[in-house]
Amino acid sequence: MRAESELLKRWPENKVAPDLGRITALMTYLGDPQFSCPVIHLAGTNGKTSTARMIESLLHSFGMTTGLFTSPALHSMTERIQVNGKPISIEQFESAFEDVEPYLALVDQTSIAAGGPPVTMFEAITAMAFAAFADAPVDVMVIECGMGGTWDATNVVNPTVSTITPIGFDHTDYLGATLEEIATEKAGIIKDSVPIVLANQLVDAAAVLLRASIEHGVEPLREGIEFAVLERTVAIGGQQLTLQGLGGTYDDIYLPLHGTHQASNAVVALATVEAFFGVDGRQLDVGIVRAGFAAATSPGRLERVRTSPAVIVDSAHNPAGAAAAAGAVEEAFGFDHIIGIVAVLADKDARGLLDALEPVVSEVVVTQNSSPRSLPVGELAAIASEVFGADRVIAVDTISAALVRAVEMADEPEVLGHAGVVAIGSVVTAADVRALVGVDARKDLEDDE
Repeated sequence: MRAESELLKRWPENKVAPDLGRITALMTYLGDPQFSCPVIHLAGTNGKTSTARMIESLLHSFGMTTGLFTSPALHSMTERIQVNGKPISIEQFESAFEDVEPYLALVDQTSIAAGGPPVTMFEAITAMAFAAFADAPVDVMVIECGMGGTWDATNVVNPTVSTITPIGFDHTDYLGATLEEIATEKAGIIKDSVPIVLANQLVDAAAVLLRASIEHGVEPLREGIEFAVLERTVAIGGQQLTLQGLGGTYDDIYLPLHGTHQASNAVVALATVEAFFGVDGRQLDVGIVRAGFAAATSPGRLERVRTSPAVIVDSAHNPAGAAAAAGAVEEAFGFDHIIGIVAVLADKDARGLLDALEPVVSEVVVTQNSSPRSLPVGELAAIASEVFGADRVIAVDTISAALVRAVEMADEPEVLGHAGVVAIGSVVTAADVRALVGVDARKDLEDDE
């Protein structure tokens, strides 16, 4: 795909240039497509993609034509730009790139002349998403920040609602070493007089977000205060929820996703959609809300991709995400014995992630995923041995070999009870294992979502 190959020649997404000048110039050249319809804008550290997907599913259930932009992709860049919950076609992706391409050179030239970098990959694909949504056209855009908030390329919108999911430690080299610094960057999506929906936050992050809300003249809508998960029970393939929204109580909600964290994401999504529609104390149609949640998906998030033995993939790549996944695996799948496959990127907190997994993972197979940024096996094995003990760690050079070894271990006669394999540590790790077990990435994303 020419568009993808051209985009990959640009600055990668893990390299950030804190300046909205390039994306603003691109938007101007394109006729400001980001203003073509209402926007819901999301930032946060964990849960952004799942929450965005639930928001999109709810809005689509209410009969709206939706545009969804998420980061990163599991398998193909086309996944990141979706209309009505389905990735745009390769032809549409190429067309969006062709719309943007002439202006990339112009902005590159101007930025380089001023001593700056050329347009980054994320800036270019963000411009493509806005152009594709305006061209569709869609009734509403659900836009997920790539990293941070203030300087994120998506922060050229005038949102109808802004939402911030839980904030934790990630991308500390760019966003800051303290929770306050990271939260300050995320708070950059809060706009004057625009409703802001806040998921449960750690105290230091909450303080920053509340101050920013006051400064922008908005009263935040907070999980646990204005809205909350009232009840949740484990159900086959997901969970059953009772949610207290801004406009009333929504019962008998089936969510086909696992874990307390996904229940929290669900009520944040519900409050966001209520704020978008301006419910003002009125309840949304409960039947439509039920349908929207029942149709929600989040590939690569505690997703079973194989049975006998079960193989679960999860995209968690930081300690908070790993802790949420670990708890949910125990609750949802009932494994007596868990073999972990772990591959992480070199710039991530591998020790913190392994610490979160250790209480529930019996043995861990450490390896490298297909990313050139993957932490070398030897380094990961050394960290894992300190966390798990050397007798619970197996080092394997490739993720394909790691999957074979983990499945063999789960099938060994001496493993008593119900054993399962959990592959975790990165979106790339989840995608690699999905591909290895034969998940048809494009068909899965188009047909099942």
